[in-house]
Amino acid sequence: MKNQIRPQPGQLIKEKCTACRADSPAVSDEEVKILLPVVMDWKLIEENGTKKLDRSFRFSTFKDAMAFTSKIASLAEDEGHHPRIVTEWGAVRVTWWTHKIRNLHRNDFLMAIKSTDIFNNL
Repeated sequence: MKNQIRPQPGQLIKEKCTACRADSPAVSDEEVKILLPVVMDWKLIEENGTKKLDRSFRFSTFKDAMAFTSKIASLAEDEGHHPRIVTEWGAVRVTWWTHKIRNLHRNDFLMAIKSTDIFNNL
């Protein structure tokens, strides 16, 4: 990915997830450096050796948190890519990673930007 141009958020939103297999390539460290700034407010975390994208979204009511959770669930079903979602009063924490490869794939960045878009358009 040498000299690759950083994609714009609107560009990532238009992409669809690709089907992943256990031998699908994880994003490289160089790709992470390019893509992470595009998914602003998401943190790169590592759990049990697996890199993941993680973000908490704040809400003023539990009902709003549940509505957001439902929209993320619908997105996940539409794209065939599923996160960890923790919903509680005032917050929803969403974590994306590709289970089959136990790492990050481009799909995770697509889903992070789409999740942010849902939040911004509530």
